[in-house]
Amino acid sequence: MNIQQQLRQLPSVDALLSSMPEELACWGHTQLTESLRQCLSELRAEIADGSTPDTSMESIKHSAVQSLATRSHSTLIPVFNLTGTVLHTNLGRASLPPEAIDAVKAVATGASNLEYDLESGKRGDRESHVEALICEMTGAEAATAVNNNAAAVLLVLNSLAMGRDVPVSRGELVEIGGSFRIPEVMSRSGCSLIEIGATNRTHLADYRNAIDKNTALLMKVHTSNYRVEGFTANVSEPELAALAHEHELPFVVDLGSGNLVDFQALGLPDEPTVAQALDNGADLVTFSGDKLLGGPQAGLIAGRADLIEMINRNPLKRALRLDKMTLAALAEILKLYRNPQQLTNKLPTLRLLTRRAEDITEQAAALQPDVARQLTPRFEVSVEQCLSQIGSGSLPVETLPSAALRITPRSGEDSEVRELAQRLRQLPVPVIGRMHKGALWLDLRCLEAEQESAFRSQMGALSL
Repeated sequence: MNIQQQLRQLPSVDALLSSMPEELACWGHTQLTESLRQCLSELRAEIADGSTPDTSMESIKHSAVQSLATRSHSTLIPVFNLTGTVLHTNLGRASLPPEAIDAVKAVATGASNLEYDLESGKRGDRESHVEALICEMTGAEAATAVNNNAAAVLLVLNSLAMGRDVPVSRGELVEIGGSFRIPEVMSRSGCSLIEIGATNRTHLADYRNAIDKNTALLMKVHTSNYRVEGFTANVSEPELAALAHEHELPFVVDLGSGNLVDFQALGLPDEPTVAQALDNGADLVTFSGDKLLGGPQAGLIAGRADLIEMINRNPLKRALRLDKMTLAALAEILKLYRNPQQLTNKLPTLRLLTRRAEDITEQAAALQPDVARQLTPRFEVSVEQCLSQIGSGSLPVETLPSAALRITPRSGEDSEVRELAQRLRQLPVPVIGRMHKGALWLDLRCLEAEQESAFRSQMGALSL
């Protein structure tokens, strides 16, 4: 059969559509027509190249529907975070508890009193749903919230320091996720950064010498994503607060991580809290909602009422404000902090961070036989002790003892274990581990008991 004969055998789009009533109802005329035309175009190209593809109506209809189904798959899907980094920025940071998820569903499925005062029947303030809670948990006079901590810093500086100078220690000019740097955020806010001190040593005199009539405020940035050790010196928050107030300047602390509790009491490495920064004399503290606080992505600003009022009057505030679903989730997260005795049970972030290494090792030992059977004979699976990280720029040096399934290729070929890692990422619920010294490590710190069955199912679906 020559090329022209093959082309003439291709069915028309109308003929295909008339035989697909159920598919038309499911996908609609426009989408289905476009998909069929694409399939026919690809078949014509194959025939022109000398191939003899299947040109039956059933084959074409199947291809068109498969293409539509693939295009309709969500690109944002759940994964198993077995990297060993609990607050993994690339994997969504903090997981939300049922209370927050239920609150999101409630306001997402209908009308809500987002900006409506039920008592007066007049327009309300959307932040009334979280401001009192933030103040309750931090001891601040007032508070406001925006979409992330970088936005919080931007808004504070734009509101209080636009066109003026802000001295910052060179050792605190950090780069945060996605290559965004504090100097660039400050520049976009409209203020001028005055670099003082050295990378490893900054003294109170450096701040004092930098203050002049154009200084807007003093700022301290918590270096949450790195640490300088050795011959170092930095100025404490109480010292900076006293200096700022001596010159009638606001003192701002960019805390970043958003911790609200005593980590040492939970058996975790020490990390400063928002309340401590305010007690140390900070007039404003900016911090994240989705890091150690354990909530949705948000940037919170807590402190003096008069400064918060100035920030809320900034037109940028509307551009950076939180939506109703984030506010609903954030409110429920903050309410959990009212019962500190149950916090490590209720809040996923703290529950994962405080898991005992012994329990994780026991879990790894229980899962090892099933995973080993699935990967035999090409791979060896062993239970190994390892160290987890907190992540997202929080406590960059400290680690947590954990346990992992260490998968090594019997051939010793690095390419084999990399291929396995890729196949795990292609599962319906991808399994994400970490590569280290020719092996794939599946750190189980973030695999909770109720997820074990689903994990076994995914591993059972793996095709080698």
